[in-house]
Amino acid sequence: MTATLSAAQIEYLAGQRLGRLATIRPDGSPQNNPVGFHYNADLGTIDIAGRNMGASQKFRNLAREQRVAFVVDDVPSVDPWQVRCLEIRGVAEALRDVPTYLDGGSRELIRITPERVLAFGID
Repeated sequence: MTATLSAAQIEYLAGQRLGRLATIRPDGSPQNNPVGFHYNADLGTIDIAGRNMGASQKFRNLAREQRVAFVVDDVPSVDPWQVRCLEIRGVAEALRDVPTYLDGGSRELIRITPERVLAFGID
């Protein structure tokens, strides 16, 4: 079941540069990494590219378990206290030899298809 992000959630992502991707390691333990990302409007996915992406543990983790969680959050104000958060749970593909949005990056890409979207402080 694919989930669709709202216009406000897409706008929020466009203003952010860093998220955190949680994958599952081969031993079953979680791994959480800061990553750059791009919202792919054509597919409704979150695309994650990088330098040597195909050699990364997070990329290799997807061979065993494709379920992931991706979080983007920030604190735009401390007075008054305001937090915004977008969590996307879904399945990810580890794609090889594909063009990416990142100049100078490798030709590997993690593509997340949202299945559940949790948000606060955004909509």
